[in-house]
This record gives sequence, structure tokens and C-alpha cells, in this order.
Amino acid sequence: MKVGLGGRILIGMLAGVVLGAVLGERVAAIQPLGDLFITLLILAAAPLVFFNLLAGLTSLTDLRTLGRLAGKTVGFFLTTELIALSLGLGAMALLRPGVGLRLTETVPEPVSGAVGEAPSVGDVLVDMIPTNVFRAFAEGNVVQIVILALMLGIATMALGAGPRARLATLFEDLAGLFRRLVHMILWIAPVGIGALVAVTVGRYGADLIGPMARFLAGLWGAQVVIVTGYMLLLRFFSDFRPARFLRATGSLWATTAATTSSLASLSVGLETAGRLDLPRRVYSFVLPLGAQLNKDGTSVMLAAVLLFTAQAAGVTFSPADFVTILLLGMLLSHGTGGVPGGGFVVALIYVQALNLPIEVAAIVGGIYRLVDMSNTTVNIMGDMVGTALVARSEARRA
Repeated sequence: MKVGLGGRILIGMLAGVVLGAVLGERVAAIQPLGDLFITLLILAAAPLVFFNLLAGLTSLTDLRTLGRLAGKTVGFFLTTELIALSLGLGAMALLRPGVGLRLTETVPEPVSGAVGEAPSVGDVLVDMIPTNVFRAFAEGNVVQIVILALMLGIATMALGAGPRARLATLFEDLAGLFRRLVHMILWIAPVGIGALVAVTVGRYGADLIGPMARFLAGLWGAQVVIVTGYMLLLRFFSDFRPARFLRATGSLWATTAATTSSLASLSVGLETAGRLDLPRRVYSFVLPLGAQLNKDGTSVMLAAVLLFTAQAAGVTFSPADFVTILLLGMLLSHGTGGVPGGGFVVALIYVQALNLPIEVAAIVGGIYRLVDMSNTTVNIMGDMVGTALVARSEARRA
């Protein structure tokens, strides 16, 4: 029987646990395998985000319809993402999984107060705009790449039909190319993630069981709150009832958990939306856009990883810092690419942007498969619920 990628990753994780338990700290010799996997994902992240977003934008032709649908869709996505980030921070603040986690090998020097200093909101807004396109890609600045893609996508839509069609085809082909690159990289995912698990277990062993259990409990608890909110929205603001919706979309949630990829789940989501009798002109726009822009599950994870890292490093943030943290989190959540591991890459970028030790955040890589299953499911559920709400709104307008 052929074992899929998810099965191979789980096998790699189990092998890593055994290897780390047997070899102890000597397992650090395989650390480069985990580092290589993370580096390759970061390599593919920037062009993948750029061309996926361009391909989605240039598939639209009616700017008036785009404006109306985009306003409703983006408004819903941004509101729920802000709530999701806040829930992730709140869950970690309540359970405090990073407090007392002493990783002297990971953080060899005492962490000073300056480590946790966040950039100002003004700096974040200015830094969103790339001054040099090539520098944005060379530095892997995901936020600038997203802004550039949005600007170019709108400019492409304003071109004549011929140039627009040619560019749309080019962008779709390039997006497919980089998705294929990610699929190639994922062939070493069982080895890379297995190495991360092995090194984590070998270095920290049982000391991580409690903190990681609290981390997962906080993460999943916050995501359950979000799903409950989705069901309430369906109950009161759509034509669906939660029970019927969940029954009709069951195959979709199996796909999201198995693939941990928003992009891989998109085709199933489109087919499911058709079976739910949602308007094609609505779901053909909202679902592809949501695959790139709606990241409620990922937003919970980003906030959770950030505060977990800060707690482990002994860093505290002021109330003013959280304004910047929420804004930056909303921007970065849109750069995850919709592929397995994409959220983890952006989580590392998020931690690094706030000047926190990236090595501490990398510990989550050892359990990221469990994290990503729920992330992707919540992301796609948000897309489907948003589609149902926009469809109801458009029907009332008609």
C-alpha cells in the first residue's frame, strides 16, 4: 500500500522521537537536515506567495464586481483574522506554556530587554512598500512581496484584454511552477521534520512534554472558539444550519487535515461549494482569494508561537507593542502560500521581525504537523463560511 506524504511525515516524526530518546544530545549531529528543510521552504516562500496572489487577482475581469465582492470578502477576512490573532495571544497568556522553559542550548546568552522591542506602527506601514523589487525578494520580505503583488494584480486588470489574458496565463503557469517546487521540497519533509523532532527530544526530552501540551491545548482551544463563531454566523446570517453544513462538507475537512494545504484543498472546496448550490460567481472568487488571504487558523498559530517564544525568552511586551504585533501578524498571515509548512516559515519570519530568538520558535517545528492539520481546517472553514455569508448578502442585493 502506498503511503502518502502525511503518513510519511508521521513516520518521520515517530522515528525522530525514537532516535532522539536513544541518542540524547548526540542526535544534534543531524540538525543540518532540519535546517536544510527550513531553508528550502523559505527559498520557495517568496515567489510562491507572489505568483499565487497575482494568478488569483488576474483571473478576474469586472472591476465593479471585484470591488463589491472584495469589500465584503476582505472585510470578513480581516475581522476574523484580528479576532483569531487576539485569541491566540489570549490563549498563550492564559496557559503560559513558554514560562519556565529553559533552553540554554538554544539561547546561549542571557536575553536582554531589547530583544523584545517591536517596531512602531509607522515603521511597519512605511516598510510595507518596497523601495527595490529585487531587494524585497532577496531579503524574503513577505509583506512587501504581498503588497507588490496586489499592486501589479490591479494594474494588470486595468490592461486591455489581450495583454491581461497573456499575463494571467503567465502568472498561473509560474504559480504552478513554484507549487511544483514546493512539492519537490516536501519529498524531504519526513527527513527534515523527523530531524527537528529528534533534536528536540534529544536535547530537551521530557522537559518539553508539559510546555508543548499546554501550547497545543491553547492553540486548539482558541481554534475551537473560532469554529464555534463560524457556526453561529451560519445559523443567523446564512441559508445554512451548522449541522447540515458540516455534514455536506465532511469530505473537505478530511482533505484539509490530510493535505494540510489550503491550495491542495481548493479544488475540493470549489466542488463542495457547487454541491451546496452556492452561486458560482461568488464562490469562484471568494474561495481562491481566501486560499491566499484568509488565514484564521494560521493567525492563531502565529500569535501563539510569538508569545510562546517571548515567554521562553523572558520577554514582555507593552500594550502599545501589541498594536504593532496584531498589524504585523495580519500582514504576514497572508504570506503563507497555502502549502504544507508555509505557516511555519512565516511564523519564523514573524518571530524574527520582532527580534525574538528564532531558534526557540523552531521547536514548534517538531509538532508542526499536528498544528498544521487544525490550521488548514480552520482556514478553509473560514473560506466556506465567508462564501456562504457573501452569497446571502449578494442574493439580498439582487
